[in-house]
Amino acid sequence: MLIRDMSKADLEEVYQIEKESFQDPWSKNSFIEAISNKNNIYLVAIVDGLIAGYCGCYGVAGEGYIYNVAVGKNYRRQGIGFRLLQDLIEAAKSRGIESLTLEVRKSNLPAIKLYKKLGFVEAGIRKDFYTKPLEDAIIMWKTSIH
Repeated sequence: MLIRDMSKADLEEVYQIEKESFQDPWSKNSFIEAISNKNNIYLVAIVDGLIAGYCGCYGVAGEGYIYNVAVGKNYRRQGIGFRLLQDLIEAAKSRGIESLTLEVRKSNLPAIKLYKKLGFVEAGIRKDFYTKPLEDAIIMWKTSIH
């Protein structure tokens, strides 16, 4: 597995994973804007020449906000999400980010387990944060990534 920065050439494959993973997916233009912003870190995982997953965060003033984490259906439960997030945390550290936060659907138990394994802790609830279907989000923080 190779993990590297996301590029515009990756967008078609990334968008396919986004559509299969989320009922309210980001647009291709949202990804273009995200990877064009110097405050963002976006990574892809390559397996056998194909994009297996991606993740990204925004960082400013020492804090990072993880926007996206997704692994293609055929690649789940193989440690790809874990590796992507490990590399994202390392990239965030190198940019001076000291803590990371994210929201996750309350029902997404595999993701919650993954984030806890990486040292994130539950810090609160955002009521009705998600749509399609409407659901609360759990706010999670990793307060010291160093």
